[in-house]
Amino acid sequence: MDQNFAAATAASLANTPRQRLNAALAQVNDVVVGKNLPVRLAFASLLAGGHLLVEDVPGVGKTTLAHALAATLGLSFRRIQFTSDLLPSDIVGVSVFDRDANAFRFQAGPIFAQLLLADEINRATPKTQSALLEAMAENQVTVDGASRALAQPFFVVATQNPLDMAGTYPLPDSQLDRFMLRIALDYPDAEAERRLLTGEDRSTLVGRLQACLSGEDILALRQQARAITASPALLDYVQTLLSASRKHHDIRTGLSPRAGLALLAAARAWALLGDRDYALPEDVQAVFVAVAGHRLIPARNVARDALAQALLESVAVE
Repeated sequence: MDQNFAAATAASLANTPRQRLNAALAQVNDVVVGKNLPVRLAFASLLAGGHLLVEDVPGVGKTTLAHALAATLGLSFRRIQFTSDLLPSDIVGVSVFDRDANAFRFQAGPIFAQLLLADEINRATPKTQSALLEAMAENQVTVDGASRALAQPFFVVATQNPLDMAGTYPLPDSQLDRFMLRIALDYPDAEAERRLLTGEDRSTLVGRLQACLSGEDILALRQQARAITASPALLDYVQTLLSASRKHHDIRTGLSPRAGLALLAAARAWALLGDRDYALPEDVQAVFVAVAGHRLIPARNVARDALAQALLESVAVE
C-alpha cells in the first residue's frame, strides 16, 4: 500500500505545471527548428504576463511559431490578418441591432480569444493598430461605452515585417512599449535548414501537436514567476541599467519605469524556465535586448538592438 502511494505521489509530481512546461518547450522546438533562444524568449514573455512581437522578413517561421504556441498551450486561438482596410471593429467586435429583441446585441470580435495572433500588424493603419492598446494594457476592451473583460490568460503574439518593406506602417512607440519582448527568428543555420528541407511540412506537424499546458497551468506558472526572488543586489543591477540608458550619449529616450518592471518580470520568468526560485544577473542579461531594444530611441542612426547590446555591455555586474 505504501509503495502504491509513493508511486502515485511520484506520478503526480512528474506531472506538475513546471514539468509540462518543459514538454511544451520541447514540442515547439521540434517544429520551429534551430531557434531555441527565440522560442525560450517567447515562453518568457508568456510566463511574465506580457505580449510578444516577432519582427523579421517573410518566410522565416514567424507565423509557424505562433501556431505552434497556440497548439501547445491549450488556449483558445484566433488569428487576425492585418491589412490596410482592416477596421477596429473587425478586431474588438460591434453592436448589431436585433429586431426580434428590439435591442442591440454585441458580437464579439476575435480579440476575445486567449491567444491572439496579430499577423503582419504593421500592414494595418495606425487607427486599427491602436485598437489593441487598451486590450494589451488592461485586459479589456470598451465598445459603445461598455467595458468588456477579456479571457484569461490573454496573450498577443504579433508579427511584423521590417519597416523598409513596401506597405508597412511603423508601430508608434506607445504601442511598441505594450510588447514586453520583441524577438527575431533570423535565417536558420545549415543543419536546421536541412531538417526543414528534408522533413515534413510545418503545417502538418503543427496539426499533430498536442496541448501540453492549459490556461489554468499558465496562470499558475505566472504566479510562480511573480514569486521568484529578486535580491536587493539584482534590483540595484536593474536600476543601474535603467539609469545608464537615460544618460547614454547615443540614446535620446532611455528606459522608463514600465520598462524596468518588464525587465524584472521577464528575468523572473527566465529564472523559472531555468527551474530556479531566484533570479540572477544572467537572467536579466538573457532577456535585456529583447525587452529594451524596441523601447530605446536612438539619438542617431543606430540599430536599436545593437544599441541595447552595447548598453548592456557597458554596465558591470557588481
